[in-house]
Amino acid sequence: AEHAAVYVFGVLGAQTSRSAQPILFDQLSAAYVAHRAERDRLVRAVRDLGGEPVAAEPAYQVPERLDDPAVARRVAADLESDCAATWGWVVAGTRGEGRADAVAALIRAAVRELAFRGTPEMFPGADEHADR
Repeated sequence: AEHAAVYVFGVLGAQTSRSAQPILFDQLSAAYVAHRAERDRLVRAVRDLGGEPVAAEPAYQVPERLDDPAVARRVAADLESDCAATWGWVVAGTRGEGRADAVAALIRAAVRELAFRGTPEMFPGADEHADR
């Protein structure tokens, strides 16, 4: 999820005008930097545990038309929701310091999603509870 976020936020930022949509451009740029940091933390954690981190794919799917700021916001919000859901699975499967780190990453993704979506969800990243 973090590899995909780095890739897609890079594409979104490249399709957004700093002069025409400065707020959106700044949000996308900040999300890109944040996901690079999350990915790097995750890579270090996997290596520290003696594992081999999963490599990024050569490319990830993005919509054909990204020249509309509303589409870019929706894609960004959906991407953050996907990352929050992934971090939710990590929270469920870990304990101790690993769980605390995953909770913090889930919260960061949910806050970024809120910035792009503009309205809060009761259970970010947990689609099964979205109707509550």
